[in-house]
Amino acid sequence: MSTQEQSAATTPKTQSPDVVVVGAGTAGCYAAATIAREGYDVIILERKPESEAGHIACGDALKGADSFPEAIPKSKLEPAFTNTGVDHGRFEIPQEDTVLEIPIPGELAVIDRWEYGRRIIDGADDVGVEFHYDTVVQNVLQDDDGRVTGVEAIRKGDPLTYEADIVIDAAGSLSVLQDHVDFSTSSFDTNVNYTHFCSAYREIVHVDDPVEWDDALVFKPTERAAGYLWYFPRTETEINAGLGFQMTEEPMKLVDDLKRDLETRPEFRDAEVEDKLGAALPTRRPYDSAVHPGYMAIGDAAGHVNPTTGGGIAGAAYGGKYAGEAAIEALETGDVSEKALWEYNERVMDHFGARYAALDVYNILSTAVDVDDLMGLLAAMPGEKLAEALYSGSTSVGPKLAAEGLLNSRGHWGTIWTLFQTKRRADDLLELYEGYPHHPAALEHWQQRRDDLMEQVYETTGAEPKY
Repeated sequence: MSTQEQSAATTPKTQSPDVVVVGAGTAGCYAAATIAREGYDVIILERKPESEAGHIACGDALKGADSFPEAIPKSKLEPAFTNTGVDHGRFEIPQEDTVLEIPIPGELAVIDRWEYGRRIIDGADDVGVEFHYDTVVQNVLQDDDGRVTGVEAIRKGDPLTYEADIVIDAAGSLSVLQDHVDFSTSSFDTNVNYTHFCSAYREIVHVDDPVEWDDALVFKPTERAAGYLWYFPRTETEINAGLGFQMTEEPMKLVDDLKRDLETRPEFRDAEVEDKLGAALPTRRPYDSAVHPGYMAIGDAAGHVNPTTGGGIAGAAYGGKYAGEAAIEALETGDVSEKALWEYNERVMDHFGARYAALDVYNILSTAVDVDDLMGLLAAMPGEKLAEALYSGSTSVGPKLAAEGLLNSRGHWGTIWTLFQTKRRADDLLELYEGYPHHPAALEHWQQRRDDLMEQVYETTGAEPKY
């Protein structure tokens, strides 16, 4: 009998840590490490075996590589940074026979995501987090008042119960935990469905000769507007190649579509492909609220992803930190109510949530614009303005730029004007999110104001309502 089997055989049927975290990804590990560093008992439940933990589908691009929460030191992660020489984006637009070089603010890196995943697990383990692998959560426990009190799981056929003061949901996109919680006693965001997500697929491709663009993140539109291909260089000869589409659209044949594009690129002739993986990721605004008595959702499970690029590592790390710190305060005071945990929502919105909500407006626009018109629009924009739109949630698309766009866009005038109007709607939304409410009782009124603004977004873009 292996050590792991012996451990499982001797594990009590019921365990009672201070906090249970479901999922050993970035958000889960940072939340757990933050709490464990203060001396609390934390268990992470991970459905994968120990040998596969940390192995997920990811584009491997990391924006904000210079800044990570201190719970797991950056020095612990740096060996997984395989390319720190990337410094810009390269947007290929075949329809316009052009390439845009896009400056990307902040420190960039391309990582080996599996190595990174192992290192964040090691970092959480270093500060006392306990990991239970091969453990699949099947139910969430609640008391008569609706407070979450733990989870029920199964490991290799054995049922297990984990009772905890706080449960942190880091179980990823469309988290199964949220199917089992009765959220009727809180403001937790339940306006979530599969159309708010993207289906993505990626391969690791090895080439013989160094690529010419090893200092760039390469993007290319798919044949439909609501999707893109990417080529992110882990090294000059090892490329993360992938693509995705919005689930509002007719499904793409991801494997075949990627293969077809690879075959058209001479740099990938005779390339070797390994490690094929797919996943779903949120391309939506962050949850209006991700807290419920005794329960917080973080990372992909709370929509903490840039909806225009799919980047989510840094947001997950900081979301985990903020949830962990809210959990510490709740444990110290003995108050795990929605109101007590609410500051976690505020810190997320203040750091990146407001920006992501504004960026979602451009994602909505992309679903309503013809792909050729959209590419004409992008080709007409200066690279720095496109970078602002992709990463800041706003850009100074004033009348002068709009007029220049009209001259440069060779007939895509209606789309340029729509962008100009959409930018105004995004700015209005960003301002509202920057005034996110300080307590749950004010959320409903804030949501009404937000929904009024969203009606204007749909009217401006011509898109179907997303939420």
